[in-house]
Amino acid sequence: MNPPVAFALSHAGSSYTMPFVATLWSDDGHWEVIPVLRTVTSPQGHLEAVGRAGAVEATVRFAAAVNVGAPAPGGHMGAYADNALPAAQKALLSLTNRGEATAKFGARVELRLGAAASGTWLVPGLFYGENRWPDCERTYPRYSALGGDPAQMTAGAWSFRCDRAATTAVFAWGPEGGAGLWAPEVGEFGENGLGFAFAGDHCALRLHFPFREEPVTYDGTEVPGPPLISMGALAPGASATFEFTVYHLPGARHSYAPVLRHIWYSGYPTALPEAGTEDNGALAPPVLAGPGEPPLPWSSLEDTAEMVAWGLYRWHYRAVPPVLLETAAFDRHALGERGDRQAMHVSWVSGLPYAYALLIHASRVGRHDYREASLAVINHTAGALTPGGTFWSQWQASRGWSVGWTPEPDRLHSRTLADAALFLWRSLVRERAHGTAHPAWASAVASNLEAACRSQRADGALPSALSSNDAAALDWRGTAGLAWVAPLAEVGASLGDADLLGAALRAGEYFARNVEADYLCGAPEDVDLAPTSEDGYLAVSSYMALYRATGDRQWVALASRAAEWMLTFRYTYNVSFSPHTILGHYGYRSRGTDQASPPNQHLHIFGLICQDDMAELSDATGDSYYFDRAREALAGARQFVAREDGDFGAYRGMVTERFYQTTCFQAKGMLLGLSHAWTVGMLLLACEQALASGREWGP
Repeated sequence: MNPPVAFALSHAGSSYTMPFVATLWSDDGHWEVIPVLRTVTSPQGHLEAVGRAGAVEATVRFAAAVNVGAPAPGGHMGAYADNALPAAQKALLSLTNRGEATAKFGARVELRLGAAASGTWLVPGLFYGENRWPDCERTYPRYSALGGDPAQMTAGAWSFRCDRAATTAVFAWGPEGGAGLWAPEVGEFGENGLGFAFAGDHCALRLHFPFREEPVTYDGTEVPGPPLISMGALAPGASATFEFTVYHLPGARHSYAPVLRHIWYSGYPTALPEAGTEDNGALAPPVLAGPGEPPLPWSSLEDTAEMVAWGLYRWHYRAVPPVLLETAAFDRHALGERGDRQAMHVSWVSGLPYAYALLIHASRVGRHDYREASLAVINHTAGALTPGGTFWSQWQASRGWSVGWTPEPDRLHSRTLADAALFLWRSLVRERAHGTAHPAWASAVASNLEAACRSQRADGALPSALSSNDAAALDWRGTAGLAWVAPLAEVGASLGDADLLGAALRAGEYFARNVEADYLCGAPEDVDLAPTSEDGYLAVSSYMALYRATGDRQWVALASRAAEWMLTFRYTYNVSFSPHTILGHYGYRSRGTDQASPPNQHLHIFGLICQDDMAELSDATGDSYYFDRAREALAGARQFVAREDGDFGAYRGMVTERFYQTTCFQAKGMLLGLSHAWTVGMLLLACEQALASGREWGP
């Protein structure tokens, strides 16, 4: 608006003014600011501004600001003091065509902050600060205050479809505090959009109705596509109304956490009531309806475990040599083994975590064939160590054991090795409890952890990559080295080994700076230094392992902080799918599933890896939120498990790795026609843990 509508949000005894601007994108290709004709403040504290640009009349109505407090009866906001809670204003933008011809346009609402906010962006699951380090080997959207080259996917302003975000909101922070804008995924013009920009003297948070993707589009490849500008249309006399919410945040970057918590509990921040009705401006109480409906699992925990155990054994296990193949194609006739990846990582996308899950299941249901397969895979993996004393990262049919997906020929990724050591240890503990010793397993665990300890720096840092030749540190960038903390702490506490536990404590203290900065990156082998949901899983598991080992509550606080960051990747709403797509036809619900990462914009279920840690974190904090989110994740993961041959084009027990909730890699509403060892294995592990826990995980 011109001049902008300036409105104040009072919070914790202070207030500041943020200019709000509404503009229209005309069909001749330019933005037109909507001049304000009049403003009115109601007795309830509502602000209404009316303006007009050409034939389009615009009305913006803001509710009074309220603190985002306890989200549900008996609930609480975790460890947030009142002065750390955000304030919120619900708002409506109404547009009416007063002309005599159909009006075609797009609308933008923009909230402006000081220039100091530049680079503090957060779009949950999609954009984290600059989002990509300059030396990251994977190319995907990156922010630079200097602008940059959109052909290299670097720019000073970005706009996206809403369904790319795990929560359809955008945040930034400046010296006076922060702000956020939220809108639902879909509005009257279809898919909504969100974005941000640095304009030299100010930063802007943006919502678009309908969406825009600019300066380029990202489809999962490293070749940017052209910008996409969508338009709405209003017939003469017709109106369209768009809801959104404005958040005033304290200066601490972590102040996004209570907002996301509130949005999840609320299900869907609702619009203002009609003008003239009583309203105190507070956000609506939690209502699980529409985009907030919880996921509906297709089968019980027991039945799901039975199906995915069969899937892991039937479609992924190969006896010679004993491995769990990373993928199995849905279409067995057309693709057969050509569609199956003839390889096995020792953990992460295959290997020891899932052999361990099959071992647990075999014991519970009495399947000797499953047990023998599990033991064979574990023995095969534990018996193959590098000259440096660590696991190899991957077995491949074409060349045997090797370093996996890392670029250098002797580079081993720490997260892959550390996860393998952790689950080999857990397998060993389980076997010992049943009277079976495996000296080779114990030796392999000890060798890997000794190599990790040798590589540790004096300041406690553990490297993100090790050499296969001598286990020397090859790379210190990112936080993949944090993965070593869990096995070091768990094994050290169990054996009373002060050296192992001491190494875990020093590393936990070192990586705390990354958790407190709300930026972790580099956990998976395939996206280099990108922030990912998997970095959050590792941090939660590592700090809960330190808490179990020591009882020191400083680790609980760090686990909570890591969990809140991890949950920025978890969808708080159900994406809208066309009924003609497979996800739409089957009524797939995205709540509880996670965006893999900003470069890998698809939904996955890897968050199940820390479900027990999240439940334990709820106990340690007295905060049910962490368990509630874990329970929803388990329910969401029990969709699209093939119940019989032919179910959604798969075979019984198969589970895909990728659900496409946006236009990245494939069309929205599709799923990847491959079953993955980690998806069936992870779901098997989660079901067995839930069945053994004594907790109420749902049907």
